[in-house]
Amino acid sequence: MEGVGVGVGVGADVDVAEGEEVENDNRVGDVGKSREALVEEEEDHRGLLYSIEDNPPWYTCIFLGLQHFLMMVESTVSIPYLLTPLMCMAATDPARGAIASTIIFVSGLVTLLQTTFGVRLPIVQGGTHGFLSPILAILTLLPCPPESELALLDASEREALWQARMTHVQGAICVAAIFQVLVGFTGAIGVLLKWISPLVIMPTVTLIGFSLFSVATNKAASHWGISGLTMGLLVLCSQYLSGVGLPFPNWSKGRGFTWSKVFVFKLFPVLIAVCVSWGLCWILTITDHLPQDNHARTDLRLNIIQDSPWFRLPYPCQWGLPVVSVAGVMGMMAGVVASIVESIGDYYACAKLAGAPPPPKHAINRGIWIEGVGTILSGLFGTGSGTTSYSQNVGAIGVTRVGSRRVVQYSAAIMLVCGVVGKIGALFIVIPEPIIGGIFCIVFAMITSVGLSSLQYVNLNSSRNLFVIGFSLFFGMALPKWMQKPENADVIATSLPVLDQVLSVLLRTSMFVGGFLGFVLDNTIPGTDEERGMVLWRQQLKVKPDEVLCDNKASSCYNLPVGMNTIMRYHWTKFVPIMPTFIGWGAISRRIRHSPSTKV
Repeated sequence: MEGVGVGVGVGADVDVAEGEEVENDNRVGDVGKSREALVEEEEDHRGLLYSIEDNPPWYTCIFLGLQHFLMMVESTVSIPYLLTPLMCMAATDPARGAIASTIIFVSGLVTLLQTTFGVRLPIVQGGTHGFLSPILAILTLLPCPPESELALLDASEREALWQARMTHVQGAICVAAIFQVLVGFTGAIGVLLKWISPLVIMPTVTLIGFSLFSVATNKAASHWGISGLTMGLLVLCSQYLSGVGLPFPNWSKGRGFTWSKVFVFKLFPVLIAVCVSWGLCWILTITDHLPQDNHARTDLRLNIIQDSPWFRLPYPCQWGLPVVSVAGVMGMMAGVVASIVESIGDYYACAKLAGAPPPPKHAINRGIWIEGVGTILSGLFGTGSGTTSYSQNVGAIGVTRVGSRRVVQYSAAIMLVCGVVGKIGALFIVIPEPIIGGIFCIVFAMITSVGLSSLQYVNLNSSRNLFVIGFSLFFGMALPKWMQKPENADVIATSLPVLDQVLSVLLRTSMFVGGFLGFVLDNTIPGTDEERGMVLWRQQLKVKPDEVLCDNKASSCYNLPVGMNTIMRYHWTKFVPIMPTFIGWGAISRRIRHSPSTKV
């Protein structure tokens, strides 16, 4: 599940959130640090097997990179699995596998860009569920014909049907992502975060999970026994057995063979649950204990693997040129803003676990900028989603104690290879539907709880806050539910067709309605910062003055891999927000105010 860091690290850099800038993030060293702080920092680094700039042996990188891939791939490929039926694509269409391969390929490409030129932390990029709600709202404006009519269409006509819907989704994603690119490139994140509080984040993220409960339920209901087994195994492995280590042999030149504990259940809960449930489905299929048309059978879509090519290189606009509509773009903006907020929290958490100093402003700007570029690429390639940082992979760093950037770059290479091998993408598409339903129930539940976790900073004894929470959640579910009813399809009639479409998409999107209400109410109803949760939220990961700024050697991990000598040679680079020499807009404004030319 992506974006688990929501509300945890966004307010960490109080200077950014309040629009104040430090003179230079890279100039102050360890002077002023207490002895206890230095000892604690040294112990943190000792706990890591490999820190951010360490390079493990290539064979170790392959194994650890494969682990990162396995932790993100199920969540990523679940997106095309969910969307393709709503685009009128046949269940046996090999293009499902091609879309899955495409989203894996683009995730690898963006991960490589992010770790090399973006925030430069060991952070994995993948498809985001935050775009699902606005995409579903877009597709409700393009409903599929009845199944009886679809059955009469030939392969080419059916292909044109789903590709037309995909191009509408592509256009909305590409244009909405331009906002993310501009926010990162201009360094406008500080201004944006001034208005976003826990009471804004809570309904926006929580309603992503709430709005998708019917989808998860419908898939799980195709066979409650199998989906229940999948959920039970996921809960058992990730919660009850997470602290159980299995003995694993190790060999070293000096010590010979030794045994160590590997926390398999904590590392691979999804993989274990899927393999066991899939194996049971296979046994029930070959013994004919399942009806021929039951969705739990493993032989229903085997033709997808057979018809998928061994090698297929995804390319931009492979499903057609993107189609841009104002309504689609406006709806997708809610997903873009949510992705920005989530990712900033992930950056701080990843830096802490990887043994890196807190990311300076230029690194955060560059990270959001690259994510925007990655979302544009996702739209152009036709993945049906954008890209965002994956928090489960950030958590894996804490478990494995490996914070090496090189490991995640190897993982990106594995994604690129698997995205080109078509049969790998097809393999994930043929997973029986009730297994996917069980995974959806857990994943969407976690997204919901992540949104609710923002309330830990808020005063829940305040009637003001209770009103904002209750109304934004309730009406955020009620209005879209009513708007999605077929008899209310034409209820908005302003005599302006474009405005009608925009309002229809926005009011069908739960995360937009709830987030908009939270934003307006929390920023207009009188209340103190402490009451609203802003004080605790900013202090949760507030970095003390003697910890924010680090010496040049320590902060060099955020420098670009090439061209640093040239960048540092030119004075103008200090005014470019994505350059490592950026001094901050606050420092620039202070220089302008105090320059001789502005004095009277």
